[in-house]
Amino acid sequence: MGVSANRRDVLKGAGALVLGFEFVADSALAADAPGQKLPGDLNTTPKISSWLRVEEGGKIRLLVGKVELGQGVLTAVAQICAEELDVDMNRLVITSGDTRLVPDEGVTAGSFSMPNCGSAVRQVAAEARQILLGLAAKKLGVDAASLGVADGVVKAADGKTATYWDLVAGGEFEVDATGKAPIKAREGRRYVGKSAPRLDIPFKVSGARIFVQDLRPDGMLHGRVLRPPAYDSKLVSLDSSSVEKTAGVVKVVRNGSFVGVVAEREELAMDAVAELRAQAKWDVPTTGETQDTVYDWLLRQEPEDIHIRKEPVVSIAEKPRKVVGAVYRRPYHMHASIGPSTAVATLDADGVTHIQTHSQSVFETSIAIADMLGVDKSKVHCQHEQGSGCYGHNAADDAAADAALLAQAVPGRPVRVQWTRSDEHKWEPYGPAMVVSTAATTDEKGDIVDWMLELWSTSHGTRPGGKAGNLLAARYLEKPFALPKPVNGGPPNYAADRNAIAIYEFQSQNVTTHFIPTFAARASAERGLGAYANVFAIESFIDELAAAAGADAVEYRLRHLKDERGRAILQKAAEMFGWRDYKKTPGSGRGIGFARYKGLAAYCAVAMEVVVDRGSGKVRVTRVACANDCGEVVSPDGVKNQIEGGIVQSLSWTLKEAVRFGPGGVRSADWASYPILTFSEVPPITVELIDRPGTPFLGTGEASQGPTGAALANAVFDATGARLRDIPFTPARVKAALQA
Repeated sequence: MGVSANRRDVLKGAGALVLGFEFVADSALAADAPGQKLPGDLNTTPKISSWLRVEEGGKIRLLVGKVELGQGVLTAVAQICAEELDVDMNRLVITSGDTRLVPDEGVTAGSFSMPNCGSAVRQVAAEARQILLGLAAKKLGVDAASLGVADGVVKAADGKTATYWDLVAGGEFEVDATGKAPIKAREGRRYVGKSAPRLDIPFKVSGARIFVQDLRPDGMLHGRVLRPPAYDSKLVSLDSSSVEKTAGVVKVVRNGSFVGVVAEREELAMDAVAELRAQAKWDVPTTGETQDTVYDWLLRQEPEDIHIRKEPVVSIAEKPRKVVGAVYRRPYHMHASIGPSTAVATLDADGVTHIQTHSQSVFETSIAIADMLGVDKSKVHCQHEQGSGCYGHNAADDAAADAALLAQAVPGRPVRVQWTRSDEHKWEPYGPAMVVSTAATTDEKGDIVDWMLELWSTSHGTRPGGKAGNLLAARYLEKPFALPKPVNGGPPNYAADRNAIAIYEFQSQNVTTHFIPTFAARASAERGLGAYANVFAIESFIDELAAAAGADAVEYRLRHLKDERGRAILQKAAEMFGWRDYKKTPGSGRGIGFARYKGLAAYCAVAMEVVVDRGSGKVRVTRVACANDCGEVVSPDGVKNQIEGGIVQSLSWTLKEAVRFGPGGVRSADWASYPILTFSEVPPITVELIDRPGTPFLGTGEASQGPTGAALANAVFDATGARLRDIPFTPARVKAALQA
């Protein structure tokens, strides 16, 4: 299917074509020597030709499985590739996210793009350069070590030259990476460690059709889906005869309780769905009236208890100890993507369904859709296109499934499905609500002896994962697919309990996950998973303990923090903010928050100042200072973009966002009932990086959200003396805390 003709014209001649993803289902682990491990995703796709090709016309094609979500990852991997190959960046053509073309690198999530993809690309490019220099040495009759390279031109000491494009006849890269090719030294680097212009930005600022929402292939039809009144509703009857007779309506598709319309124009499809809604009769289960909150629901469930950190509690007999505790709550959050989820699907003459989608998990989604359609996985082909907003598992995969189902009814014609704002708000998988309880015993100085944390949460992972039951539409078919049993995915301290184990060192630390294997509302991965709530709780509680001990918040953290890189980041953020010399003004306060994301990724500390209006309860953030250590920095500007975006998103979560529920289900159907931070509310943000060349890429896209929420709570406390433990900090909630 490829890129639509109008989009080809826009991108023709560009330095990089930002597209793609590929599924390689049976890729084997690299055959390394015992104990040896290749960098990143080379372990699952070791063949160099799977990643890199030298093409005619002086171009290098880089193929990667991670996709562009606005995080700038394709620019960063292009910098790495150009650096190690010694070519100009404008020679690179990047294909990403096409399930027929590129390595399967799994889901683009979890701040894993640089650790897994960036490190693989670095080694691939280094090995390809070594192969090319070997070919050049043979052709020129010299030792490879004597050769130099500039923009793909290999030059010998006697002036003889050969280009990469002259040297490659075909098959040279059909070998597995060894992991032994040397990486270029820091001195003399041209691209890595320096900010490069983002490859995708020119298209975005010029209004090019770079988003999936913009695609308009020839012969395209418009699809819309009729949503049920509530999650567990079943369609009893539907008279669609009048809609089917409407001019321009091509097809009404019904399969069980799944109903969709395909029409020549978008407004016809929308009008048809509105009429079908009026005609449809549903069996809607009655749940009864309840005053329970989502937190009540969580605490009433029978959990699966997982002790992710268990240490003997220090005896309290020797000296008197003070025992304190607190409970923190995070509501359901939407991904709140500005552009509604969209996909375009076409069933071709060979029975292959081609789908253009902004999914983060194109490979797994293609298999899940094949499962739903009852076809072999080879019969579904997905291509990634950029979408307007992501931040985790939003409705992108569901829109792709909708489009695929409707495309089966009109073979040969592309079907575009765009969700409505109401559908996006009410039907996407939310970031799960959580309850986090903390407790500690402290000694006579107020220092922490024993630390306890318990959390209650549902699963944070119902991505497609190759299972049709994780797709919304599949649950409403005549033969419905059941939702797979929810799990707390990954190792301990990774999903619901991500960052639940504090980085600080105490004499004992005990952490328990009370995992709820069911759902009150549809939920899945949102940026950071459990880290946002867990870091909010940990860093708020640390602040409470510091205040009780009469200690400075930064100094108190340093007492309990032995990790040297963590200490450096915490001190750097305090220095940037001017913590030591801070002077309060009426209504103002300062706060700080710190964490190492997942306990293994980037270190991040956020300090901020707020002003609280006691009359209105409104909190205004006046400035933010952030320090970050993500290992070796490829693109400083790219890293700062990610940190700044995470801070803005976290401020929005912490000040405003919460899904509202009521009789009948979700009440947050628009921006009025689910407000997000506005441009005028974004404070000045300063970010500084500690670059550590030669150390691993750590990943940074989700590092700042947890520290930001905690820093905000701590600043409000400093300004008012009121401790807010329930998110969001709405004016009404702030006023209530001030009056308590």
